[in-house]
Amino acid sequence: MSGASANAIRVVPVERLELFLTSKPWAFATERRADIDAHFTALQREKPALWNGRVLMLHEQTVTNGVFRGEFLQTDYASFAAWIGWGRPPVGVYDCFAAAAILAADGAYLVGVMSGATLNAGQIYFPCGTPDASDVVDGKVDFEFSVRRELKEETGLDAAELVPDPGWTMVVDGTLIAQIKTFRARQSADELRAKILSFLSRQRQPELADILIARGASDFGPKTRPFVRAFLADRALRKTP
Repeated sequence: MSGASANAIRVVPVERLELFLTSKPWAFATERRADIDAHFTALQREKPALWNGRVLMLHEQTVTNGVFRGEFLQTDYASFAAWIGWGRPPVGVYDCFAAAAILAADGAYLVGVMSGATLNAGQIYFPCGTPDASDVVDGKVDFEFSVRRELKEETGLDAAELVPDPGWTMVVDGTLIAQIKTFRARQSADELRAKILSFLSRQRQPELADILIARGASDFGPKTRPFVRAFLADRALRKTP
């Protein structure tokens, strides 16, 4: 674990995830409904591609003996977006998602720049996405499936052609919990970037505007999400590619 204080970003290796969907309602989404709808209507005027689908948010979580156990509730994207836009007020949930750290053969990572059509336009981070109902199988939330789906949708890379590291790297930044899976590629960073850019050029509305090569935590500016910088810094500290 890294970080010198309780408020610092923490990086924690996790052996296994046990994630479940519950029927718990989210009071915030009900009590602030009118404000949420108005907020999302304004967002859609700016970004018409935003869709108010169903998403999953973590409401209970523990880590014991290397196992992260979590329970998710289901809500609408409008409520999630409002919660984010209003500064993530303390309303009993966490933004927990799976992210793919693509590690090239030469030791560099690939990170994406979000397109202007997305809620997080211009921000830089690993391919990832808020989990949704398609990630649920028999009441369990499958982050292995979720991370592979997001990897394919955002970069065109097929996880079957990559080698996943065992376990996960959990990065906790307040109410944000990123579960990061490292995928190792046989190609160099330049080769991977060219392949991903070719994929993006063929998409009508790609989620990524660009793909960048990261060789260290300080490669990019303030648009790089803190959880990405924390992950890269932790890898450098451990001298682990």
